[in-house]
Amino acid sequence: MKYFLFAVISTFLFSCNNTAPKNGSATADTTAKKPGVEVPSFNKDSAYSYVVAQVSFGPRVPGSKAHEKCAAYISERMKSWCKDVVVQKCRMAAFNGKLLEGKNIIASYKPGLKNRIILCTHWESRPWADHDPDPKNRNKPVDAANDGASGVGILMEVARQFSMKEPTIGVDLVLFDLEDYGPPQDQSNGADKWWGLGSQYWAQNPHVKGYSARYGILLDMVGAAGATFLLEGISQQNAGDIQQKVWDIANRIGYSSYFLYERGGMVTDDHIFIMKYLNIPVIDLIHLDKNTDSGFYPYWHTTHDNLESIDANTLKAVGQTLLTVSYGEK
Repeated sequence: MKYFLFAVISTFLFSCNNTAPKNGSATADTTAKKPGVEVPSFNKDSAYSYVVAQVSFGPRVPGSKAHEKCAAYISERMKSWCKDVVVQKCRMAAFNGKLLEGKNIIASYKPGLKNRIILCTHWESRPWADHDPDPKNRNKPVDAANDGASGVGILMEVARQFSMKEPTIGVDLVLFDLEDYGPPQDQSNGADKWWGLGSQYWAQNPHVKGYSARYGILLDMVGAAGATFLLEGISQQNAGDIQQKVWDIANRIGYSSYFLYERGGMVTDDHIFIMKYLNIPVIDLIHLDKNTDSGFYPYWHTTHDNLESIDANTLKAVGQTLLTVSYGEK
């Protein structure tokens, strides 16, 4: 994910849904249940421990030892919770011509079912803290505790929960690599193609021939204290009904302070490539902040995106919402 789009979106996306955002507040139902559906309790401490484990390897920059070790860690843990795990190797050219070796990690629950959804995020770290307030830090890699590890930590805990009680439908947990290797701020030409390289590869070469799903939810920067998830614009246009459903569920189970019924900007992120190449509606659940210059989480692409910014309560809000959505599907 890496920058706002203010221009009209290209015609490769679906025809617009344009579901209007609902103006309302949540009822305080903190039981995290939908009538008639038993939803497990998302363990925030477990999710937090997975975030810590990823960050402990060091910045997970493609081509580094930390990147290699973290890929092994994630795939091994996923295989302990899911019998159908694919580690998809990919080679993609970066904006500077460098060939990057990536690994998309996909865990599939009930892979034989056509009735399925996608939950996805990215797992690697940005090589440059190009938005750091201190110019001396702008060539340093990012720990990416929030911008990467938080979404993975949540999906790892979701995988653990699924291993104990599978949802009725099929679910693919897709962890993309090579998402955040786009050009530094001073070299950016605004081209979408240099971002989301792992998701571009997967969407054009899915792990299952003829792959399809009803919809997807993308996580991006979902672990910071006091996070605000606004209605991202591309999601609103192309998957507004799904976005509305997820926000309604989050508000119903007590997370109205995180999931706000406010319009946000349009963001270049992995969801646009899944929609472009696979024609699957995907929403971007992303921390947007109208009070920052970037419009994102305050420590976006800085050296301050570290464990100090992570709050287990935010992980819980997002994770419990995902579980409630998943177990509520038929």
